[in-house]
Amino acid sequence: MTYGQITLTGIRAHANHGVLASERELGQPFSVDVSLDVDMDTVSDDLIQAVNYATVAQRVLNILTGEPVSLIETLAGKIADTVLAISPRVHSVQVTVHKPHAPVGVALDDVAVTYRKDAE
Repeated sequence: MTYGQITLTGIRAHANHGVLASERELGQPFSVDVSLDVDMDTVSDDLIQAVNYATVAQRVLNILTGEPVSLIETLAGKIADTVLAISPRVHSVQVTVHKPHAPVGVALDDVAVTYRKDAE
């Protein structure tokens, strides 16, 4: 089988994920990177048979701006499950959730969690 990779980088939104009440109330910026390993043996030039990038991006955004969760690990897992369900051509997905303003008590550029999952 021949695999290719589709990558969407920097899907951004203001969202309300976090453990602290202030994170849930005020929200903060998040971004998500998604890489899909896709079966390329059946590639055609037909969008209906392809993994539609716009669909992937919209579903990631819907989860990102949807119901808040406490941990970005949980958020990454929800995104991975959703992306894997988009098409049987997606064999695995890697999701990185960035939370650059995470309240960790020290100056830093970013906190990120990367989650990888294979289709069953």
